[in-house]
Amino acid sequence: MKIGWNGSIIHAEEAVIPVYDHGFLYGVGLFETFRTYGGRPYLLERHLDRLAEGCRELGIRYEIELDVMRAWLADVMVSNSLDEAYVRLTVTAGEAGLGLPQHDYESPNALLLVKPLPEMSERLYEEGKELALLSTRRNTPEGAIRFKSLHYMNNILAKRELRGSGAAANAEGLMLTREGWLSEGIVSNLFFVKDGMVHTPSIDTGILPGITRARVMELATGAGFSVREGHYTWEELTHAQEIWVTNSIQEIVPISTLRAGDGQRMRVGGGTAGPVATMLLQTYRSETAAD
Repeated sequence: MKIGWNGSIIHAEEAVIPVYDHGFLYGVGLFETFRTYGGRPYLLERHLDRLAEGCRELGIRYEIELDVMRAWLADVMVSNSLDEAYVRLTVTAGEAGLGLPQHDYESPNALLLVKPLPEMSERLYEEGKELALLSTRRNTPEGAIRFKSLHYMNNILAKRELRGSGAAANAEGLMLTREGWLSEGIVSNLFFVKDGMVHTPSIDTGILPGITRARVMELATGAGFSVREGHYTWEELTHAQEIWVTNSIQEIVPISTLRAGDGQRMRVGGGTAGPVATMLLQTYRSETAAD
């Protein structure tokens, strides 16, 4: 396997993160995950904008031009014989010795990793999946809003709980905030339809401001739906007509079953993908095909 390393391409085993890199010592770093369609990364400019803004807030001197990133990714994909790819771009702070930094990080490290896209049956988008309520609470964000940072322990603990919960094999886990509000999935943002309106938890609940989340909100608004960001409870979610989750790899995945903390399962709507999620997925995919 070959990877992108600071603008070049090397064998994965040749890449070395220094022991004094603050990404390793303190989790100071950010990453973006996205995918290609027809070999081209979708919404890449938005991903790079989010990454650049996070780097500025953390004092990491890193920014990459859109065309440079596209060319680098294309070369990495060719090197791994991939026509389509699951992509992760990681920026670590770089070496700064022991102790918290006194200045900005001037020499970050950038890694570009690719792998084949996971195989996802179209049945998933027709039949939906289970969403299990977890006891692991969403931690507070690192700053005013959540970074897509290398500090991922909260998600890992949630994933461990989901694996041992008895939930369905392909289930997603849902975390609440400390106050009991709906937040997000382990690797996804949450949407639901109630009384003809599309709802999603507000950014001030500490969720990641997902790139796919933002695009789906735009598509729903463009289709004539009122979209509301707010504070919601699990009880409200159980009365939704439709539920779905979003991320850049899996797109828009309907939720057909809710699983409460006590293991009780509840069917969502008709138990299959609802009309709003289906329409939004079709629109989303038609857009990616034209990108």
